[in-house]
Amino acid sequence: MSKEITPRQTDHAQWYNDLILKGGLADYSAVRGCMVIKPYGFALWENMRDQLDRMFKDTSHVNAYFPLFVPRTFLEKEEGHAEGFAKECAVVTHYRLKVNPDKKGELMVDPESKLEEELIVRPTSETVIWNAYRDWIQSYRDLPLLINQWANVVRWEMRTRLFLRTTEFLWQEGHTAHATADEAVEETRKMLDVYADFVENWMALPVIKGVKTPNERFAGAVDTYCIEALMQDGKALQAGTSHFLGQNFSKAFDVKFLSRENKLEHVWATSWGVSTRLIGALVMAHSDDQGLVIPPRIAPLQVVIVPIYKGDDQKALIDAKVSEIMKELKAMGVSVKYDDADNARPGWKFAEYELKGVPVRMAIGARDLANNVVEVARRDTKEKTTVSMDGISAYVKSLLDDIQSNLLERARSFREAHITRVDTWEEFKQVLETKGGFVSAHWDGTGETEEKIKEETKATIRCIPLDNPQEEGACIFSGKPSRERVLFAVAY
Repeated sequence: MSKEITPRQTDHAQWYNDLILKGGLADYSAVRGCMVIKPYGFALWENMRDQLDRMFKDTSHVNAYFPLFVPRTFLEKEEGHAEGFAKECAVVTHYRLKVNPDKKGELMVDPESKLEEELIVRPTSETVIWNAYRDWIQSYRDLPLLINQWANVVRWEMRTRLFLRTTEFLWQEGHTAHATADEAVEETRKMLDVYADFVENWMALPVIKGVKTPNERFAGAVDTYCIEALMQDGKALQAGTSHFLGQNFSKAFDVKFLSRENKLEHVWATSWGVSTRLIGALVMAHSDDQGLVIPPRIAPLQVVIVPIYKGDDQKALIDAKVSEIMKELKAMGVSVKYDDADNARPGWKFAEYELKGVPVRMAIGARDLANNVVEVARRDTKEKTTVSMDGISAYVKSLLDDIQSNLLERARSFREAHITRVDTWEEFKQVLETKGGFVSAHWDGTGETEEKIKEETKATIRCIPLDNPQEEGACIFSGKPSRERVLFAVAY
């Protein structure tokens, strides 16, 4: 496979695919719409997953696992939920195959193995989890119930893109039960803050926290909160959602508890989730025409050291010095690799690690050893610096922190430059066509207007920002009165 990357300005979609495939994150699968997450991509997901898992546990959540299969009648119990997911469901109707008697070696469905009730391959787990909660929750003493699940889900997609939208993907889904509506809303907002913290401080990607319009809510939710991020091509991407489910699922599955006042009441619910879609966001937010750019805090590999030598004697001296540096870096919690493989030249290795987005590259040659220096290159700015070997580990550790901060500030500056206030329909269309990004505009609050704007421009209301300033205005489309601006964008 050629390592050449299609430039962003030439074909953004192909640039993205090139980075995923040639950067070693994922590959296409024999199953339509599914992907193979390769070791480098999975290592990135593990780093993201592990940090999120720590953050969930720090907020008193525990992990559990629920079945992959959901009985169809479960999905039907909550009307809005059923309607929202019906078109995306993969359905299991039989449980056995048999050899075709008319064509040996060919398998066919055994008609005698038809299931009494069809099973849905989980698109999400609210129904199967709330069916279990009915037995787990009896009293206020059993609340709150704070459970998270790491799992795979299936949503049958017609148009797929690696990481951004695949038929099967990995994610986490939190499902919590509470005694009061206020507690459930507090939980919903708390988990939104956890997601925002992670995406900004680990992925170096600034987000806007907000609430979705009724048209954009999760199927079965009372309110959906979200974090919205902006990609380099000016399109928005929903990076995470947290849902206040009210009592919809507890009523559908008859989950009640005996309150402190000795009254039988339905519990209040939340659900929240992020997925491997975050890897797609990471790629599009930070990378360039030379390859991936990965923030140090979640990079599978933070530092690579490449030796430059002639002969075994020079290499032995470099090996000894590199061993010392690696020991110091690892003691600081830095992941580091020494690539002394002799099957590729240093220049090829430099390009390969640049493509893979390794934050820091160090090159050490015989002359460097003699001068007690090392060449250090940072991936984000491509700057190279010659640094003394004395204190090199502390320097590299500080440099990683600087790269992390720089990526966040660079992304934040880009986003701020691409939030545009408009007051007329012509301005709105012009900004979408020429600049993109978030468009801050008045909206009359109706789903009808929202749909018409989407039909004409493909832009959707990404969110109503939390703590949104109230101001009198007129809807850009209908001219009707409006009391606040919302954020529109064309989105992935």
